[in-house]
Amino acid sequence: MPAESAPVGRRERNKQQKLERIVAAAAELFSERGVDEVTTQQIADAADIGTGTLFLYAKTKGELLLLVQNSHYADALERGRAASADARTPLDGMMALATPIIECNRVQVENGRTYLREMVFGDPTEPHHAAALAILGETERALAETLVRLASIDEAEASVLAHVVSAILFVTMASSGPGVSIADIVTSVRTQVAAVLPR
Repeated sequence: MPAESAPVGRRERNKQQKLERIVAAAAELFSERGVDEVTTQQIADAADIGTGTLFLYAKTKGELLLLVQNSHYADALERGRAASADARTPLDGMMALATPIIECNRVQVENGRTYLREMVFGDPTEPHHAAALAILGETERALAETLVRLASIDEAEASVLAHVVSAILFVTMASSGPGVSIADIVTSVRTQVAAVLPR
């Protein structure tokens, strides 16, 4: 007979509700003003909590941005996986995966660039950074699976190529300022990826 799960206690419910308020407040403020123009005090006020409580969930604004953006990037990756299922060529498969991630990164340009910086240079032992790195790992796995399927190469070679494609994608997004369009980034990534894929 399966064991019934214990109901969530009041303390855990309160913690979850505070986290949801923090994420909602940070997401709204970051979207409106950009991460650099928002203070942790403003986020705490919008979430109706003290700054000390806020720091229990995230120690810095960078961690708050990771907390907000990680779910958006995970969703973009899932959209890319679904789109790549219909691809017929390795390049089309790579770009089907990459395009939703590029679009996600450009919703608020400076937030997207800051997110990538936090992902790469943040403390990998911090949970929100670890989650971002896990999304990066999932992205590379999805790229490698697509290469195995469409380029007919072995898993080891596909894994190396996926790492290169991922680097192309993330460096191109991070180095593209506000004046660069999504279409320009997609074109740049496509050109670079085409240069490294097997012929």
